[in-house]
Amino acid sequence: MRYVAAYLLSTLGGKETPSAADIDKILSSVGIESDSERVNKVISELKGKNIEEVIAAGKEKLASVPSGGGGAPAAAAAAPAAASPAKAAEEKKEAKKEESDQSDDDMGFGLFD
Repeated sequence: MRYVAAYLLSTLGGKETPSAADIDKILSSVGIESDSERVNKVISELKGKNIEEVIAAGKEKLASVPSGGGGAPAAAAAAPAAASPAKAAEEKKEAKKEESDQSDDDMGFGLFD
């Protein structure tokens, strides 16, 4: 990732096709030793491609990846309709909690006594 970031920084700096020396210079400026094999791999993969198009294609691919955050609005919308069952579930939990507290008292000792 650091090699891609250095490549992008070099393109932002005005180089249309950054060289390995450009990437090495950027990485060494922040104290990172570069691996010439990886630098050459990044350069060869991006050679002749428009960076804006590559970024746009990447955004499209990321948009199709499920992120797991889509369920909250649906659950929030369903919450008012299910208010009474939720209360019943809370009451059951409280009843179970009280039972479990009583069983601990029957043992005759506490954890912090």
